[in-house]
Amino acid sequence: MKRDTIEPDQTMIPISHQCELLGLSRSSFYYEPSGENEFNLTLMRRIDEEFTKHPFYGARRMKARLRNQGYWVNRKRVSRLMRLMGLAAIYPKPRLSWNGSDHKVYPYLLNGLTINAPDQAWCTDITYIRLAQGFVYLVAIMDWHSRYVLAWELSTTLDKGFCLDAVRQALQISKPKIFNTDQGSQFTSTDFTGLLEKHDIKVSMDGRGRVYDNIFIERLWRSVKYEEVYLHDYVTIAEARAHLAAYFHFYNEERLHETLGYRTPHEMYFGTSASLVPAEAMV
Repeated sequence: MKRDTIEPDQTMIPISHQCELLGLSRSSFYYEPSGENEFNLTLMRRIDEEFTKHPFYGARRMKARLRNQGYWVNRKRVSRLMRLMGLAAIYPKPRLSWNGSDHKVYPYLLNGLTINAPDQAWCTDITYIRLAQGFVYLVAIMDWHSRYVLAWELSTTLDKGFCLDAVRQALQISKPKIFNTDQGSQFTSTDFTGLLEKHDIKVSMDGRGRVYDNIFIERLWRSVKYEEVYLHDYVTIAEARAHLAAYFHFYNEERLHETLGYRTPHEMYFGTSASLVPAEAMV
C-alpha cells in the first residue's frame, strides 16, 4: 500500500490500530515489492496464466510453453520461479501449500458423499495473486454445496496465520460438518487441525496429487483470475484487497452459476435476499 495512506510520524494512532481500521494486516503495510527482476516477474505472470489454463503442466512442459511464446528460459529458472510461486511441478495441480514432513494425514471424506445442503462440507485452498511489482497469496473458505465464499484473506507469505484468520472469520457465520483441505503445511499444522477439531468439525484431506478432490475451489480460482485479476494491474496490496472484496461480493451476490440452476451462491447458501447477509460474509 502507499505509505501516504498511513503515516507513522504524523499520527498518535499506532500502526497496528490503523491497519486494523483499514482492514489490512501489518505485513501489508510493511510489504516491499519482491526482489525479482522485471523479466522474472513477467515470466511469473505467464506461468500463472498457463497454470490457470493447464493445471497439469510441470516444469518441463512449462519451459517448452514459455519458449514457444518467445521467452528463452531454461528449466532451472522455471523450476525456481514455480517454487517461489508455490507451484510444485511434481503434482498435477498448482500447489501453493507445501506438505509438512511430519503430520497426521486425515482421510478424504468427500468421495461418494452426496452433498445437498449448506454446511455439510467446506473447502479451502491458496492461490498466487500478482501485483505490478510483486505478488501476494490469497486463501478462501468456500461452502461445497452453494459455492459461497465465506471468508478470504491475503498474505505476503505462505505461513499458516492468514489461513487461520480466514477460518476464524468463516466460523463467525456458521460451521461445517466436514472441512476439506490439501496436505499443505498450513492445513496439516496442529494449530489448523486443532482449531477445526475444537469446533467438532471432521477434517478431510485431498489425496496427494489428486486434482479433482477439491475441484470447486479450483474452479473458483479460475473465475477470480479471468474475471478480476487478469483484468487489472494491482499496484499495492490495498488496491488488490479492494478489488478482490468487490469481486467476491459480486461472486456471492450477483454472479449466476449454471451448475446452481442460474442462482447465486448467496441464494443457495442463505436462501434469502442479499440484504440479510451477515456483515462478516461481506468482508
